[in-house]
Amino acid sequence: MRNIFIILVFGIVVNIFGSEINWAKDYHEGVKIAQESKKPVLFVSSRHSCKFCVILDETTFEDKRVAEELNKNFVSIISYSDENDYMPQELWQPGTPAIWFLMPDGEPMYQPLMGAIDAENFLKALSIVKEEFNKEKSK
Repeated sequence: MRNIFIILVFGIVVNIFGSEINWAKDYHEGVKIAQESKKPVLFVSSRHSCKFCVILDETTFEDKRVAEELNKNFVSIISYSDENDYMPQELWQPGTPAIWFLMPDGEPMYQPLMGAIDAENFLKALSIVKEEFNKEKSK
């Protein structure tokens, strides 16, 4: 009976906390991982004091489906300008959040998505990026 309880508690904890995005330590580490794993990069320019950044963090990035898709098929990097995190000059935008999709070498695939985007539309964007990345990769 005790073992069943432990398994149930562990399962609940994994479900609650198991959907976190595996963020790279920093930009350089993330690009290195992307090159080694041959995955596209999600790069987010953010600020802790930005209303829409907080909305993005607390809704879309907390969505289990989003976290699973990012952890499986992307290398995720977030850079906080209010923490003086490194950001390539060519990815700087005057507003936040700026959501970039990059090739493994750091080259942008598209212009950034600006502002908070809900989980459903973000998942659609991830699908488009993944499809385009796979086309480029197979060339």
